[in-house]
Formats: sequence, structure tokens, C-alpha cells
Amino acid sequence: MEGSAGDGAPVERVDPPLTGGEREMLRGALDYHRATLALKCEGLGDEELRRRSMPPSALSLLGLVRHMAEVERAWFRRTLAGEAELSLVWSADGDFQRAYDAQGASVPEAFAAWRAEVAWARRFEAAAESLEVTGVNRRHGVEVSLRWVMLHLVHEYARHNGHADLLREGVDGTTGA
Repeated sequence: MEGSAGDGAPVERVDPPLTGGEREMLRGALDYHRATLALKCEGLGDEELRRRSMPPSALSLLGLVRHMAEVERAWFRRTLAGEAELSLVWSADGDFQRAYDAQGASVPEAFAAWRAEVAWARRFEAAAESLEVTGVNRRHGVEVSLRWVMLHLVHEYARHNGHADLLREGVDGTTGA
């Protein structure tokens, strides 16, 4: 499926492979879910992307895009690549919740940050020797593998894409993607 995200950038969503190696299948599933989030934002204006689900929640489609930029950065750059001192995109003090508040956010800035973090993660994954590459999640004090991070991000995107389904339907009645 093709379209354009909330920032007007073209989106191509390719179905993940049904057979193949573990790495190829993880990569395909993760990219599928990344594209699904972009498609959920397709054709919407700034205010529609900022529309909150219901008070008091700050959850919006744009907030989800901002949150996923933080998630990509935290797991690939800060944890796997060891850039532990790198701040989050929207919070120097590590507050992941700040990304959800998109009321004053710039749509182009949010999508640019998310796309940049996704591109960085893709380069890191492609260059990694194997899925056994590890890093330390300093927040929880545990070692994690690239395999675990990719699985975790598939889960994270899938869960938030469920939220995006409901948010998009609330904005203009659009279902599916």
C-alpha cells in the first residue's frame, strides 16, 4: 500500500516475508509496522494529527510519531550503540511521556525526527554482525540483544498501531490501513 504520511512524505508499505531467515523476517515485520504508523497519519492536517483521544489523555497520532522517535533512539542508539549520554529527542531528562504532548509540536519536525531515528536504526541493524550483538540498557541495568530489541519494537509498534487505528477512526472515520 502506498500513500503519504502526515508530513506529505511518500509511504510505501511492503508486506513482511512469510518465509526466510530470522533477521529478514524481523526486519520485514518491523518495517511493515513502521510504515503502518505513517499510513495511519496519511492525509491529515496538523490539527487532526494533534487531536487527542479523550481527556485527560494527551494521546494523539502526532504524539505516537514523536514517542516512536524516542523509542527508536533509546533502543538502537542509546542501548545497542552505547550512546547512553545522548538525550531523548524531546526530553533532556529522559521523560518519555513528554513526547506524547504534541499540542505545540511541529508536524514536519516530528516526522523528520522519527524518520531520522528509523534511518539510523536501519543502518545500525544492517551493519551489525548478527542478531547477537548486545548493548546495555542502563535504565534497567540489563544486557539486551539486537534480536530482542527488534522483537520489542515490533511489539511496541503493533501495540501503538492499535491505538493509531482508534485515533484515526475518531478523527475522520477511516478504518484499516
